[in-house]
Amino acid sequence: MALCSLSEAPGTLSLTSLVRSRGMFDVLGLHEFDSDRKRMSVIIGCPDKTIKLFVKGADSSMFGIIDKTLNPDVVQATEKHLHSYSSVGLRTLVIGVRELSQSEFQEWQMAYEKASTALLGRGNLLRSVAANIERNMRLLGASGVEDKLQDGVPEAIEKLREAGIKVWVLTGDKQETAISIGYSCKLLTRDMTQIVINSNSRESCRKSLDDAISMVNKLRSLSTDSQSRVPLALIIDGNSLVYIFDTDREEKLFEVAIACDVVLCCRVAPLQKAGIVDLIKKRTSDMTLAIGDGANDVSMIQMADVGIGISGQEGRQAVMASDFAMGQFRFLVPLLLVHGHWNYQRMSYMILYNFYRNATFVFVLFWYVLYTGYTLSTAINEWSSVLYSVVYTSAPTVIVAILDKDLSRRTLLKYPQLYGAGQREESYNLRLFIFIMVDSVWQSVVVFFIPYLAYKNSAIDSASLGDLWTLSVVILVNIHLAMDVIRWTWITHAVIWGSIVATWICVIIIDSIPTLPGFWAIYEVMGTALFWALLLAVIVVGMIPHFAAKAIREHFMPNDIQIAREMEKSQDSRDANQPEVQMSTSTRA
Repeated sequence: MALCSLSEAPGTLSLTSLVRSRGMFDVLGLHEFDSDRKRMSVIIGCPDKTIKLFVKGADSSMFGIIDKTLNPDVVQATEKHLHSYSSVGLRTLVIGVRELSQSEFQEWQMAYEKASTALLGRGNLLRSVAANIERNMRLLGASGVEDKLQDGVPEAIEKLREAGIKVWVLTGDKQETAISIGYSCKLLTRDMTQIVINSNSRESCRKSLDDAISMVNKLRSLSTDSQSRVPLALIIDGNSLVYIFDTDREEKLFEVAIACDVVLCCRVAPLQKAGIVDLIKKRTSDMTLAIGDGANDVSMIQMADVGIGISGQEGRQAVMASDFAMGQFRFLVPLLLVHGHWNYQRMSYMILYNFYRNATFVFVLFWYVLYTGYTLSTAINEWSSVLYSVVYTSAPTVIVAILDKDLSRRTLLKYPQLYGAGQREESYNLRLFIFIMVDSVWQSVVVFFIPYLAYKNSAIDSASLGDLWTLSVVILVNIHLAMDVIRWTWITHAVIWGSIVATWICVIIIDSIPTLPGFWAIYEVMGTALFWALLLAVIVVGMIPHFAAKAIREHFMPNDIQIAREMEKSQDSRDANQPEVQMSTSTRA
């Protein structure tokens, strides 16, 4: 016996009439994959001139089309075997057969050809054709296939949960198989209270959902703190989800699910997976990430904010539809806990820094406008205004955003809780934005008014004063960035201090061109001691608030990231003080 098994796109139905010779059999038609019903069928012409329909699929789908009056003992034994198979984590399939008469096959073939050529409602017509012939099946038996977890899956899930990431499992396996896999991958634990919603009617589903809400509220009232809190796990099947979504009870489902530490959805169709992701996105502001390896996961991956496809034996449909692709599930841990943390830290700081460096320069121009009676004149050369964002301060922003790392890979993997800094928005929030804007206003006041008051009664022209303002702002913002850099490299040194040197060179070149306004201005003011004294005073006074806030925060109010950074420093010093271990060498005879 040979059964045809081809992968189709999720949520689609393909009924292909085939007339091919395959050994002793003729495949006469009906190769079908319906992801909602989880069945595959094939019609085969046998050597004895009989026509047989073979169907394989999930037990929840197959037992609905199998005639249980035929061989009831076999049906009962098969159900017991399926339960035992799924209890040990095997993936099960049920196989059925029915003999078709010649007239019945021809009738189906005509109906199929008519449905396949329909212009409207083709999918529903094909489903109807398949349902008409897939009935009164005789049970042949069942199979149990071991689907081993990839290496590192239990450890990866455990680290994700330690990082405060809520893990929901959406699978097409039956409930017993899903629960067994949940235990093997450490998603479920023995101390968890399981809330099981496995209903066969709308009324029973409503009652189960209400009972689940009552249990959640009761356990909440009994838990006085996080230590005494009882961990909860919600286990729900696809049939119950159908009733919940049809009766608009998603809000109650979300209330139960969000209160549970683990959510395990079994026997769910691909569109139901996408519906669950959409349920989370609509009711929370949390980011959703979906990861899968098969065609049935495509809709879920596309619905999530971030989709990840695992390339493997299930094909490449998930990879083609995803934002990121990886070879194994365990690679999700460094992607999130390491690279995700680094990216959040870099981008958060760079957004604040770009607001700060531009606001500082603009506020200096703003103060000048106030003191010139809102005229159109400007003390800072137009070339310097353009080069400020192009040359003077651009390179440090890019390099630090690429290379800076607040913590090492080893520390981030050792302490997954550090990922919570991004969830708590510690690096970018309204308080930090307000503080950095206040700091930019303070520095702009220092940059403008200290030189202005010093040269108020002198004969210095506005062009020379503008050069001093330009140099002061560039030095201030680059020193501000240098104070916050954590991992120094030669490239970082080159771009930060090189930007300051490049600013000096550009200002000197601009003031050396006779056709430009401010010709020779920098040479006239740079030769006096007052210029250098003012430049030093502006830098020191301007950096006082930022330096004081940084010192107070790190010494008296450190967060988890700063504590881990100090631990790294002490660990590095201990490693440096330890004597080097001489490795033994081996020689060949």
